[in-house]
Parts: sequence; C-alpha cells; structure tokens
Amino acid sequence: MIYIPKGFAHGFQTLEDNTEIFYHMSDCYMPEYARGISWNDKAIDIRWPINHPIISDNDKSYKSIM
Repeated sequence: MIYIPKGFAHGFQTLEDNTEIFYHMSDCYMPEYARGISWNDKAIDIRWPINHPIISDNDKSYKSIM
C-alpha cells in the first residue's frame, strides 16, 4: 500500500501479466477534471523497467510538462 497526497502526480507499471490495481480516491472521480503528464516525458526521465509497455489511450493523450 502507498499513500499519494491529493494533487500529486503518480504512475505505476505492473511487471506481471494479469495484475490488478485497486485504489481509493479522496473524492468522487470526475473525468472532466482528470489531467496528467506524459508517461515518457523526457523532462522527468523515468526509467520504466518494461521497454514496450501497453499504454491506455487516455495516458497516451497526456502532454509533456515542458
């Protein structure tokens, strides 16, 4: 379990097939207010352990912070 404060960016990558992620939110989910940062943003330079991840269309739509 990990606590991520409201307003903090976060991301995850599973390393095993058929993994399920469950999480709770501090409020009701409202997709019109959802925003994010590109998973492969060069300014952040996260070294993800899987080279060819499966990325949701929603996550692919996020832009760089720069």
